[in-house]
Amino acid sequence: MARKRYTPEEIIQHLRTVELEQGKGLKLEQAAKKVGVTPQTIVRWRNEYGGMKVDQAKRLKELEKENARLKRVVADMALDNAILKDVASGNF
Repeated sequence: MARKRYTPEEIIQHLRTVELEQGKGLKLEQAAKKVGVTPQTIVRWRNEYGGMKVDQAKRLKELEKENARLKRVVADMALDNAILKDVASGNF
């Protein structure tokens, strides 16, 4: 079965749909099937996006990308510093 990547907006919409369906009396499995995902996916999405609005989810994803970029920058700088220390101490 092909996997699809959902945007935060789509995820929040699916979570709302599942909540509405469960409010009508459907079980989680049935509601998840209605939106085309597994119950485990719904639970994972609830843990990550539960109670968020669309703009908050977008901002979260932007911050996660920025955090990953900054971690790479720090790692690169640490490597540069280690190389410069080795060169400065004569261990090359």
